[in-house]
Amino acid sequence: MDIRKLIAEAVGTFILVGMGSLAIVGVGGAGEAANIVVIAIGFGLGLLAAIAVGGHVSGGHFNPAVTLGALLDKRVDPMTAGGYVIAQVVGAVAASGVIFAISDQATVAGTKNMPGISELGAFTVEVVLTAVFVAVILTVTRKAAEHAMMVIPLTLLTIHAVGIPFSGASVNPARSLGPAIVSADYASIAIYLTAPFIGAAIGWFVYRVLSAEDAEN
Repeated sequence: MDIRKLIAEAVGTFILVGMGSLAIVGVGGAGEAANIVVIAIGFGLGLLAAIAVGGHVSGGHFNPAVTLGALLDKRVDPMTAGGYVIAQVVGAVAASGVIFAISDQATVAGTKNMPGISELGAFTVEVVLTAVFVAVILTVTRKAAEHAMMVIPLTLLTIHAVGIPFSGASVNPARSLGPAIVSADYASIAIYLTAPFIGAAIGWFVYRVLSAEDAEN
């Protein structure tokens, strides 16, 4: 396994989670509409920065759900996928560690994903948004790779803009696990460690169905 790919995944996830978390801390949470816009921009452009730094090395997953989509599509092998997930969690924990270093544990807890509606509702939102995200990533990287660096971050930005009030808009188990570990607050974590993976499988299925004709040609 290429260690550079693991480092790229860790660094990229660090950038994504770190910039997004700083946006949350900077505006004092997602209580107001203007704050949601800032946080969405923080995560969307954080992903853009992460892709610019490490995408050319590892493929720019920075998200275990995305790695699952790539695994299902046979773009990575199981060993590589496992290494990526570990690296992503390490990067996310490190990013939340920086938030802790400049603030306190309660502030880190404030960067966690939490349901804004019922847990079942939040779970459903996470499944749907992750399915959309993974379907976009699998499609654009295969059919219009030259546009992936803009399309994928803008999709994540949109997901946060529409999803934060309902589920906190994780779509990324590592992003949720990082602040949970550092804050030692695991409230509702099961939603964010399960729903994105289900969404990733659905997103891959949608991608395969819509790409079936191309595969036959």
